[in-house]
Amino acid sequence: MALFSERLKELRKSRNITQKQISEYLDIAERNYRRYEISETDPTTQVSIKIADFYDVSLDYLVGRSDNPKRR
Repeated sequence: MALFSERLKELRKSRNITQKQISEYLDIAERNYRRYEISETDPTTQVSIKIADFYDVSLDYLVGRSDNPKRR
């Protein structure tokens, strides 16, 4: 899921948010979030939904099933 990790990093940087800030919002350890961005591990479904909600994008966009970040 390399595209997933790329999109996570791109979304975070485009909003000038640190890994610490997003990990606090997600209520996970910063090192776990860091592992998502380097494609070392994948988040749970619940965490993926929180990420999509935080950035106001669709899950399909996050996982690479769509290039359109907008939700329906």
